[in-house]
Amino acid sequence: MTVLAAPAPETSGKPGPGPTRAHLRWLLRLHRAGLIVWTALVVLLALALLWLWGPLTDAAAESWRQYNACPFDAPCRYYQEPILRYKDVYAYTTAALNLIPFLVAAWSGAALVGRELESGTAHLAWTQGLSPLRWLTVKLSVPAALVAVGTGLTVLLHRLAWQAGEGRIDTAEDWSHSLTLHANGPTTIALALAGLAAGALAGLLLRRTLPALLTGLVLAGVLRVLADSAMPHLWPAHTRVTSIATGYAYDGVQVDAGVVTSTGARLADPGCGPSRVEGCDAVYAKLDVTGFYVTYHPQSHYWPLQLTTTALLLALAAALTLAAFLLLRRSTATPLAPREAAV
Repeated sequence: MTVLAAPAPETSGKPGPGPTRAHLRWLLRLHRAGLIVWTALVVLLALALLWLWGPLTDAAAESWRQYNACPFDAPCRYYQEPILRYKDVYAYTTAALNLIPFLVAAWSGAALVGRELESGTAHLAWTQGLSPLRWLTVKLSVPAALVAVGTGLTVLLHRLAWQAGEGRIDTAEDWSHSLTLHANGPTTIALALAGLAAGALAGLLLRRTLPALLTGLVLAGVLRVLADSAMPHLWPAHTRVTSIATGYAYDGVQVDAGVVTSTGARLADPGCGPSRVEGCDAVYAKLDVTGFYVTYHPQSHYWPLQLTTTALLLALAAALTLAAFLLLRRSTATPLAPREAAV
């Protein structure tokens, strides 16, 4: 590993002060473009979600009321445009919220850390009274606060907008839909903070803008896959057994599913389908199947799933942050003089 040049240690023997106002002004001025883009993104998302929460939901709900009031066997006139507009705005805002951790990780790796190490801006800061460790502290603490506040605000507005349409709009996404599940809760905030730490670690490892950007995106994807894979297993799930005629019946996040035999044994689904499908009766008779089982999380498990997954992601964010500090400390260690090394 290449050892980066570090500033000479202070000789006063007193620990240096924490991040000062000058350091904060330096950070905000250096990343002014990123701050403007982030502010614009949060404001636009907030305005769209406020529109979705109020007028759009009310208009779409009224259109659905008119449609559902239509006689089954008679021509029906209703205004379809609000339903389609609600669907589009909801889809775009939900997708944008789920993309925030990826954008944060890419920016953190490329602009926040990688570009400064590649251009030498970081080394210049280290010679101006800002030690490497304090430099990274300022680099991570200020963006973390801005990311947490901005993401938290948009997540709250998204949840309010989703709740406003629950039970009123027939095509509203279910709570267990993957994008909605994260956009409605604190896992998105934790993913964004973990993405910030992952991007910073990538920047310190690679010290180049484009490779750090790509690595930050990959790490953000790994964190998202990990969150989706781990979430169903972080809280005890319910199991429901139904008859062959009923088939699978559940509403929530599925953990496992299959068939049940007369002895109570559980087998993997043979992939046949409901018993009414031709040939399926013979398959189930051969396996001695008496019903189906589904292990799942109902809607009452929403907050336990959210909080346990958030705790896991915050622990990962803390581990990635610690790794970044340890890497920076090791890479900026001042080499010993020949005489000192021989002692």
